Amino acid sequence: MPVLPDVDLKAKGAILIDATDGRTLWAQGSGAARQLASITKIMTAVVVLARPGADLDRQVTVEQAHADCVNREHASSADLRPGDRLTVRQLLYTMLLPSGRDAAFALADTFGTGLTTMDRVRSFIGAMNDKARQLGLSSAQFSSFDGVLGAGHDTATPQDVAALARHAMRDATFRMIVETAKTEQEAPAGNGRTRRYEWKNTNVLVGTYEEVLGVKTGTGPRSGKCLVFAAHWGDRTVLGVLLDDRDRYDDARKLLTWAKGENGPVGR
Repeated sequence: MPVLPDVDLKAKGAILIDATDGRTLWAQGSGAARQLASITKIMTAVVVLARPGADLDRQVTVEQAHADCVNREHASSADLRPGDRLTVRQLLYTMLLPSGRDAAFALADTFGTGLTTMDRVRSFIGAMNDKARQLGLSSAQFSSFDGVLGAGHDTATPQDVAALARHAMRDATFRMIVETAKTEQEAPAGNGRTRRYEWKNTNVLVGTYEEVLGVKTGTGPRSGKCLVFAAHWGDRTVLGVLLDDRDRYDDARKLLTWAKGENGPVGR
């Protein structure tokens, strides 16, 4: 496995792979499971997009409980307003760009099964774990739809997170969303008018590092700062994972600079 010369990464767990064939280009602590925080939302999106016949234009009404959960857990918010009706596609944008817990809750509540909200949330989390097993992610365990709910014990190795992200990036809708730096969209408001929302990507590399394609940030007291990123040059793509990394963006740039210089042209 290649060794990064004279590069000091702060990540406690990291991996860089060739997204075309899944080959590991470089790794550091990639076999130890760590907390994921909002990186968990990649799996939330995967489960929603994998539902047979999922209608991305279906409207979902934001409930008071969806909005209240943000303040209760001091989590990231897309500032969704109760009574507003957003499409499933818009909820995916709000969950993956500003990392809204309110959007993740609305999706789990919508796509889970059961008579009560908690029943539906439990079934959705069960579907997340089922999907992890289906994808062969043996280290991945999910206890929430967003990396925050309850104890927030959502864990996986960098290696399995990379495999999950590689799978997610094969979906055109997912890829289009996470490549977006900022979007402004409208939704019917609860008062009968139209509300205009603006959602910005929490990944500062998107829009500032030309070749970067996404993917997702995560931050929490247990997880530290995390980042999943992808970039392309030429005809191949690389994908990286940094878990518990206080300098995640600098480290991502170091890995991308190394990949571009040491491994030849890489990209889509």
